[in-house]
Amino acid sequence: MPDAAIVYLNGRFLPRDEACVPVMDRGFLLGDGVYEVIPAFGGRPFRLDEHLQRLDNSLAAVRIRNPFNRQTWTELIDGVIERNGGGDLSIYLQVTRGVTDKRDHAFGDNIEPTVLIMATPMAGADADELRRGHRAITVEDIRWQRCDIKAITLLANLLLRQQAVDQGAAEAILVRDGKALEGAASNLFIVEDGVIVTPPKDNHVLPGITRDLILEIAAANGMPWREDAIPVERLRNADEVWVTSSTREILPITELDGQRVGDGRPGPVWERMFALYQNYKRRLSGD
Repeated sequence: MPDAAIVYLNGRFLPRDEACVPVMDRGFLLGDGVYEVIPAFGGRPFRLDEHLQRLDNSLAAVRIRNPFNRQTWTELIDGVIERNGGGDLSIYLQVTRGVTDKRDHAFGDNIEPTVLIMATPMAGADADELRRGHRAITVEDIRWQRCDIKAITLLANLLLRQQAVDQGAAEAILVRDGKALEGAASNLFIVEDGVIVTPPKDNHVLPGITRDLILEIAAANGMPWREDAIPVERLRNADEVWVTSSTREILPITELDGQRVGDGRPGPVWERMFALYQNYKRRLSGD
């Protein structure tokens, strides 16, 4: 990546250190906006159509006008990738409702959205960590009722994830009404008797792009799977537990709340899925 990272902000490509938004931007004042995180491998955005569709859905849900069509979004994202040297990058895209003349919970219909796109280098998974697996804890879900919207208002997620970090864990698995839903920044999978299980998508679960891809890969390779509710006791008794996201990919959880998951090592179903996922990435990037 060049010494000075380049971002796109409201019609301009400029050095990140020079990019500023007005104090009256509703994203700054009220967390009024949505975002996407898109990995790029070898300079190529990963599952871009799916990410842009989720962006469409989030914008519509919070009543922010989508400022660009798909072609323009693609051109802008490619422009940020090119200006930052290509390679493996995490592309962060944020749209806020924009700037108003007063701080008010109510909003009008004619506000020009603020658009930010930036890139950061993305390191590959640590091989030693993958061999050992990761720790996770379960915590009570304190978030709002529309977790399917990828909103920038993430304070609850931050506090829950920090609770995990404070205990030396990689992720907090969120529990609501006795059911494990997802991680603070990830989707959740378990394996029972060789069957991959993940909670169904609803308003309490983010529709993860990596989540959906894992189910596609499983179906294409004869790996049994289903969507089903995961009560906490079922989570604790699972043979394998994974958490997934676009940037962390598929993390095996080998310790949950201080207790071993399965035999305390990444399981055989995870190993197969991880290999298939890496093959999918290589094909997509032309490697």
